[in-house]
Amino acid sequence: MTDNIFLADKKPISFGEYLQYDPDSRGNLGDELPVMVYRMLEYSMKDELIRRFGKETQIDIFRKAGWKAGEYFAKNFLDLTLPLDQFVGGLQQKLSELKIGVLRIEDINEETGEIILTVSEDADCSGLPVLGETVCNYDEGFISGILSTYSGKKYEAIEVDCWATGDRVCRFRAEVTE
Repeated sequence: MTDNIFLADKKPISFGEYLQYDPDSRGNLGDELPVMVYRMLEYSMKDELIRRFGKETQIDIFRKAGWKAGEYFAKNFLDLTLPLDQFVGGLQQKLSELKIGVLRIEDINEETGEIILTVSEDADCSGLPVLGETVCNYDEGFISGILSTYSGKKYEAIEVDCWATGDRVCRFRAEVTE
């Protein structure tokens, strides 16, 4: 097989470049796709990573990938200069608009920075059968990345309730770690 001369000396592709999108490129199908298609990608990758590297490594990879996506999302889709209540309102609107999920803030401890939040209608897990464990590791990273980027502090979000554990929302505890 011959090398493609047009790709010679090509620099590595950045995360942001992979996310560039020409809306006209899907003139017939549009820019939305069913949750099932997203889940086929997510859960096939999850299964393959577990098979090759084990569950803990899979969880770590999904959290780090989610963090990277959350950081990008915050910088490119949200106004990071807004006060917290307005920022949260913009985040809620954007998550709903993009059909990622419906965000609700249950509690914010302004002294410690701890936030308890829920996401209902979560693209990752709403409607799954009870599996006996939380499954939204990507979301943990995504939320951590958004909160860290907005606050300038290192956040870690951990899922404490999930559709896959029998709950009807995903609940996350986000805490400042540094």
